[in-house]
Amino acid sequence: MPPRSEHWSLVVAGGGPAGFMAAIAAAEAGQRRVLVLESTPEPLGKVLISGGGRCNVTHACWDPRELVGFYPRGGKALRGPFSRFAAGDAVSWFDDHGLTLVEEADGRMFPQANRSTAVIQCLRQAAERAGVTLRSSEALQQAGQGPTGGFELTLRSGTQLSADRLVLATGSHPSGRRLVSGLGHDLVAPVPSLFTLALKPNPLVGLAGVVMDPVDLELEAGGQRFRQSGPVLITHWGLSGPATLRLTAFAARALHGAGYRANLQVDWSGGRSLQQLEELFADCRRDQAKRQLSNARPWPGLSRRLWQHLLSQQGVEPDRRWADLAKRQQLGLLESLRRSHFPVAGRGPFGEEFVTAGGVPLGEVNLATMESRKVVGLYLVGELLDVDGVTGGFNFQHCWSSGWLAGQAIAAGAS
Repeated sequence: MPPRSEHWSLVVAGGGPAGFMAAIAAAEAGQRRVLVLESTPEPLGKVLISGGGRCNVTHACWDPRELVGFYPRGGKALRGPFSRFAAGDAVSWFDDHGLTLVEEADGRMFPQANRSTAVIQCLRQAAERAGVTLRSSEALQQAGQGPTGGFELTLRSGTQLSADRLVLATGSHPSGRRLVSGLGHDLVAPVPSLFTLALKPNPLVGLAGVVMDPVDLELEAGGQRFRQSGPVLITHWGLSGPATLRLTAFAARALHGAGYRANLQVDWSGGRSLQQLEELFADCRRDQAKRQLSNARPWPGLSRRLWQHLLSQQGVEPDRRWADLAKRQQLGLLESLRRSHFPVAGRGPFGEEFVTAGGVPLGEVNLATMESRKVVGLYLVGELLDVDGVTGGFNFQHCWSSGWLAGQAIAAGAS
């Protein structure tokens, strides 16, 4: 005789941030017999490596109306969920569970201990205290609806389970998309988001390591235009940094459709008007007339290496004095500072936050509870949904919000 199937009130497939939050929230609200399945030996792997090993837990953006603006996919639809559990609620939740978060100057929030293992420890201890069972190195292989409700599940090991409710929190892994598709959901095809830009040819290769802030970026891809402003890092293959990552997040689908070929315009002046730049140049002519151009930048925040590169690009002798700068040379420099053009020839060698755009359309989910509109008792959370945020803690925030809402709804429905 085949062994009897184990029965659980709730099975959560995926031991990442959204899955852990869903399991903890449900168990703390009274749900019993909660099982989390994690396919890898160690759960919360993305938490461990995020933020350079520090884990950018969330962002100090307290107003849900403002918060939704940081999600290229999701946008206004997330305003409802964030009105119930947003950044401030996440900070309070972690504080209640023994983890203090600290805000940095740019709004990102990290654990006070400044290491991601503190976040992992907090979540694992909370799950244990709430009575959640965790099985690592165990993946959900098949999921179907039971003949009288609930779900019949088969694990990769061959173990059979049954569950009253099922949460899919599998992130962008193909297995999760296969499972949710098998349960009747549509899928928006995944494409990379949050990546660096490769320039070819790359005239900036000699400036690798230079950081400019702020820089205005304007990208034209597939007949669409996208704009972002902020810090930019020059690399040996092209451009990186927060402004670049935000730009590629919003332009992800257009870039994918254009085969990652696009035109990029860079304003190194950070949005200064032509008149403002002309006044800076006039000040230099007057106050630094005898100094060599290569040693006297128009403003202190302009990278010396970048300024010298622009001088060379415009054929201006580095030892020429400010007093001797020709009008045509000034016009060329002003144009380069305000509108440098580069051909985008692909993505950089890696995606900093490992984020994809795509997943289950939000219209197929009740965003007040995260329950499927197609399958009773099925809940979808985290990156499996067609939601993704820019860099800065926003993707984790969606995980906390969607997981908490699902957990609360599951427990309320079971009572």
